[in-house]
Amino acid sequence: MLTQTYIEKLQREELLELAEFVVTENYNHHLMSSEPEGYFGEIQAIYKEESIFFDNSEVFTTKDYTGSILGTIRVLKWNFIDQLPIQKIFGIYPLLAINKEHVRDVFHVGRFAVKKESCDVNLFKRLLICVAELICKQKDNVAFAECDSKLLRMLNLLGVKTTILGESIDYLGSETIPIAMTYDGIVGFYNKNKHLVHDYLNNTPKIPYKTRENNLEQISA
Repeated sequence: MLTQTYIEKLQREELLELAEFVVTENYNHHLMSSEPEGYFGEIQAIYKEESIFFDNSEVFTTKDYTGSILGTIRVLKWNFIDQLPIQKIFGIYPLLAINKEHVRDVFHVGRFAVKKESCDVNLFKRLLICVAELICKQKDNVAFAECDSKLLRMLNLLGVKTTILGESIDYLGSETIPIAMTYDGIVGFYNKNKHLVHDYLNNTPKIPYKTRENNLEQISA
């Protein structure tokens, strides 16, 4: 028997679905509209950017038993060459923006979105833990993000400490703030909540992308 939701890593052929979900949910949350002016252009822009980043990224999704996306988050390990969104959108060069003598791996966190109808706080936490686990592998790791103001308040309430790097702008329909997260700022949240993902993954059957249609046929049979 399949559980109601499960976590899986997104595959390249699903990137367009990711882009549409992110844009749609951003506007649903902030503008109460799914197709404002520029909607399809923004989907294409995100799709192209994530296609470039994909080989160095891990995209985590929470899905229901039909394979529909309920939530997403993407973590990119920076190669110190490609231009990160925080540079493109805010003009902030990551390594000059933080007061940190030693840096090991630099990550960029993006494409965080949760379906508006979802009221499951643990869904939010599970997605964030997937990213926190990568950051917490080394004490000198740091991550950057362009964070919606409401999401930033949620991070603070959950005990994630962040550093604001500049003034906010309007982006994808919401007030967006450039932030940095370090090992020290997120490890407390990770240690407190990592069981939510580890227990969840150990007890939840996942549906492989290529065999999902077969599984759905068995459910409806």
